[in-house]
Amino acid sequence: MFMKRTDMACDFLPRNTTKNNYVHSFTVTVNKELSAKLKRPCGKYSTVECRAVPDRNESEYKSVSASIGKAITRFIPHDVKSVLVVGLGNPNMTADSLGAKTCARLTATRAIPNASGTKVSVITPNVLGVTGIESFDVVAGVAARIKPDAVIAVDSLASAAVGRIASAFQITDTGITPGSGVSNHRIRLCRDSLGVPVISLGVPLVVYASTIIEDATGQKCPEETADDVGRMLVTPKDIDLYVTDCADILSAAIERSFS
Repeated sequence: MFMKRTDMACDFLPRNTTKNNYVHSFTVTVNKELSAKLKRPCGKYSTVECRAVPDRNESEYKSVSASIGKAITRFIPHDVKSVLVVGLGNPNMTADSLGAKTCARLTATRAIPNASGTKVSVITPNVLGVTGIESFDVVAGVAARIKPDAVIAVDSLASAAVGRIASAFQITDTGITPGSGVSNHRIRLCRDSLGVPVISLGVPLVVYASTIIEDATGQKCPEETADDVGRMLVTPKDIDLYVTDCADILSAAIERSFS
C-alpha cells in the first residue's frame, strides 16, 4: 500500500495552527526510538516556516535568511575554518535546481588571498543520469582533496503537506541522500560517509499527487489508485519563481553564517 512520502521531519509532528509569528522556527531531536518509528536518521532537525515566498512578501526574505543562518551556526562546529557547499540535483529541471541556483549565488572565497572568515568552496556535481558519476563520488573526491572542516549540501525536498511547498526550510545535521525527494535514492552524504560534519539545507518544492488528494478530501487515497497516483510528483505553476527566491534566501543565509 502507498505511504505518504516526505523528507521533512516536521511532517510527522502535529500542525500548530496558533502560530503568531510570520517567521516561525523550531527544532526537533530524533533519538533512536523516534528514528525507528519515523524512519528518519537520528539527529537534530530545525525548520524555519514562513509564507513569504508563496506570498511574494520580499520584505520578509531577510528575516527568513537570518533565522536559517542562525540555525546553520548552531549545527556547525565553532572551529570550522573551511566549508564545502554542494548544490545537489539536476540544474536542468526547475523543481530540482535549487542546489545549483543556490551555489551560483555564493562567493567562493577559498582561493581569494587574505579573505576573512571561513573559506568557502562550491561545487554542483549534477546527477548520475547526466554525468554518469554518482554525486557522492564527486563530493567524496573533492572533499578528500581539499579537506573541508564541514560540508553543506543543498537540495530540493518533498513534503507530505501542500502548505509547506516553498514555505518550510529544513536544516539538519543528519546529512542527505541525493535524489530522495523524487524517490531516486543514491549514496548518502553524511559524517559517516565523508568523515566530516554534513549539514543539509532543503526546501520542499514537490508533493506527491496522493497527498493532494488526501488534503483535498480529508480521506486516505483509495488503495486501488494509490500506487499509480503515488508515482506522480506535482509542483506549483510558479515553481521557477519559488526556486529563484528560495535560492536567494538560502545563499544569503549561508554567506551570513560564514562571513
